[in-house]
Amino acid sequence: MKIIGIRKHMACWTANTVIRIVGLLSHDTGSMRRLIVLSLLLLCTSPGFAQTRAFVGAHIIPIDGPEIENGTLVIEDGTIMAVGPADDVRIPRRAERIDASGMFIMPGLVDTHSHVGEVEGGDRSAPMQPDVRVIDSINARDAGFQKAQSGGVTTANIMSGSGHLLSGQTLYVKYRDVDTIDGLLILDEDGQWQGGIKMANGTNPRGNSPWPGTRAKAASLVRIQYIKAQEYGAKKAKAAEAGEDPPPVNLGYEALLEAMSGKKIVHHHTHRHDDILTVLRLADEFGFRVVLHHVSDAWKVADEIAAADAWVSLISVDSPGGKLEAKDNHFKSGRMLEEAGAKVGFHTDDGITDSRFFLRQAALAVRAGMSREGALYGMTMAGAEMMDLGDQLGSLTPGKDADFIILNGDPLSVYTHVQQTWIDGIQVFDRSNPEDLKYATGGYGASDDQASYDHLLVREAGQ
Repeated sequence: MKIIGIRKHMACWTANTVIRIVGLLSHDTGSMRRLIVLSLLLLCTSPGFAQTRAFVGAHIIPIDGPEIENGTLVIEDGTIMAVGPADDVRIPRRAERIDASGMFIMPGLVDTHSHVGEVEGGDRSAPMQPDVRVIDSINARDAGFQKAQSGGVTTANIMSGSGHLLSGQTLYVKYRDVDTIDGLLILDEDGQWQGGIKMANGTNPRGNSPWPGTRAKAASLVRIQYIKAQEYGAKKAKAAEAGEDPPPVNLGYEALLEAMSGKKIVHHHTHRHDDILTVLRLADEFGFRVVLHHVSDAWKVADEIAAADAWVSLISVDSPGGKLEAKDNHFKSGRMLEEAGAKVGFHTDDGITDSRFFLRQAALAVRAGMSREGALYGMTMAGAEMMDLGDQLGSLTPGKDADFIILNGDPLSVYTHVQQTWIDGIQVFDRSNPEDLKYATGGYGASDDQASYDHLLVREAGQ
């Protein structure tokens, strides 16, 4: 595949041309020249600088419609402008044409459950800590982000562990190349970062007091905290109605109220069939929306899950040999949930499953009888909907973010590799680049924290 003038970490190929012109017209050297170069790069990567590209000749999997054998994808300024058969898509004259013949293009993968970024959550002071926010403990320069890019993952739900009944508030991110956590955030219309609530039941959060010693006690502790949050909310409402001062702010109760109001989705670790039903019971009792994660026994209660209209985020290989609860995990869960009418997606739980092999989740589900369309939907659009991002990403729909991947073969083939990963119309991974390849295959420095990307821009501009 030939891509002219595109370089890693540079959103605007015309910057190089402009830089050469500046060099011809200016006799200045040194700091002023570097300042001009950096300014041009910042201009080209800014939202207001439109860069139009047309990827032609690829087999396109849009997710929201039939696969296209000879398709064209047009993006501009980080947004998908058009997608369809080559004969039906008009390519703007200003567009850079990129020959993707022989390649497959599909939306970027959405991982609903990851621990990339060396994330930490609640400590051992209490079994429920809804006030904890994982945004406060993520290393944005962790090499795991680059490894995930090489696997085609563009969006993820980063969460803390499952050793608590509630370990904190999760964070929805895009795997952009950035220096700080702010660059990873997905913001809502009010400019607030988006995320959910991480809960767990079963064996993981059990222990000595104050941790629950039994499954029944675990559910009891959850009920107590949600009821206290309801009482707190009632006091706030009563004070507001009477024009009185509200009760002192309780950050934990505020988070639980957001869950019960539906503002934040509860992402719930659960394995055994009885634990799954307990989660559904609690969700019905307190009105929170839930995504069931792992669900090793999902195939045993597929009808009940479907009847509850709950989302399911599966993992094909879960804690191999290390968790008794996962002993009945089966590849057929995807098929049985699909047949029951349940809503199914997938996750990595990275590092339980390496993000570089995320596509194998869909392949294994299809091998066990799940439909191809359902499995690929589960890798993309389903995850977006589980994170309330379905109107923004998850399919190659005009108007959505230009998050997509280019592969050298069918996404369900074990011989296929992600060749390029694009986020917001910017290339963040290129397998043909040796520096990127090491994150896909391993090599010296592949696990080191990343250097400043601002410095990298300046260094590349000076080459």
